[in-house]
Formats: sequence, C-alpha cells, structure tokens
Amino acid sequence: MKIQVTHPFDLSPADAIHLQADLRSKISLSGDPGEISVVAGADASYARGSNEIYAVAVALRYPDMTIVERAFARVTTTFPYIPGLLTFREGPALVEAFSRLQSEPDVIFFDGQGIAHPRGLGIASHMGILLDRPTIGVAKSLLVGTVEDPEPARGSTSPMLHDGETIGMAVRTKDRTKPVYISVGHRIDLSRAVDLVLATARGYRLPEPTRQAHLFANAVRRAGGDAALLDEV
Repeated sequence: MKIQVTHPFDLSPADAIHLQADLRSKISLSGDPGEISVVAGADASYARGSNEIYAVAVALRYPDMTIVERAFARVTTTFPYIPGLLTFREGPALVEAFSRLQSEPDVIFFDGQGIAHPRGLGIASHMGILLDRPTIGVAKSLLVGTVEDPEPARGSTSPMLHDGETIGMAVRTKDRTKPVYISVGHRIDLSRAVDLVLATARGYRLPEPTRQAHLFANAVRRAGGDAALLDEV
C-alpha cells in the first residue's frame, strides 16, 4: 500500500497534541466504501516496558474472511506510552507494516479508537488520514464519554455520548458477551461501520479483521520479528 500522507512521529507530547488538532480537521465522518472485496485489520504488540513495537496488517477476503496476506514490521520507538497519544508510539511501525502490504483493502479495522478520543483523533482516525482509506475504530473499552450497556443479544447497540454528541456505538457482537466500542475512523459513516463490524464478527467478541491482527501481532512479538519462525503461524 502507498502511504498517502506522512509527518514526523518523533515529537514532544505538546507538539504531538498540536498536530492532532490539525489532523482532526481533515477527518471525514461520512462516506461509503462501496463494493467491498478486501478488508484489513491492524494491531501492534510489545512487551511491557519495551520500546520494540511489532505492528501487523492482515488482509482478508470479504465476505468469507479468508486471510489473503499478512505483513508486519518491527520498529524501535522513542515515544513514551501516553494515553491519548498512542499513534505516536505505534504509528511508525503500523506505517511500515502497511507499506509492505501488497493488497489494497477497501476498509481497515483498527484495534483502538476512531473519533471516540479526548481530542477526536484516535489511532483509527489518525491512520485513516495517513492511508486515505475508510477506517473503523474497534475498541475493547471506553476511552471517553458515557454509554449504557446494550441489550444482551447479538446485534444490540447503544450510543456512546460525549458533550451531547454521539461519538460511537457500543455493539454486542456475541450473545451475553461484553460489547465492543465502535467509532468512525475516517471516510465512513457510523451506521456503515457498525454494519461491517457485525458482518465480520464470526462467533467471537472481536470482528475477524482485528481478531486475526491481534493473533498475528502476538505471534510476531513472540518470534521477535523473525519471519522464519512465523511460517507455521
């Protein structure tokens, strides 16, 4: 994949927050990806206290969710772990992983927030701008705002509210299982994002794109980024 927009990641936290404010104005909260044939999931893994980031991009055929390609990158970061500035720590590795992906996904799912973020620019929105692709944030916990628990049946939803606005949707992807928290990343509307998360959830809490990315990211970390050790994974 071609990276459409670039910027420095080795910024001070204050400069990173300033850049987030600038990028926030570039987000599109609407759009329809049209006919979808390939989706992708992205995730990053690292050991606690480590500066070695292992980021992955996994492309899957839609709608059957067969894996068609996986790419990864290992990058040493100098940016500390600071809540709300996750992309400045994981972003360089994710950019490198996507640059190695030959597939052209129509929609990309990220393990993290889209606009449901204190400054409206979570990792799904930030990376959506850099990749210029429709992106969806699929988070396992609420970062900002309030939400009521959805009904226990699969497909139940409840709006995530912040400052009087709907910033996402809690979605029950499996009966009687904790919901995931969906927010628009870039170039897609919330309704379509929720539909795609449910369409790609195949019996697990996480939709298949981020589930497969999570599994692969952990495998890459355990292998220390050694491709030879990943052949059977």
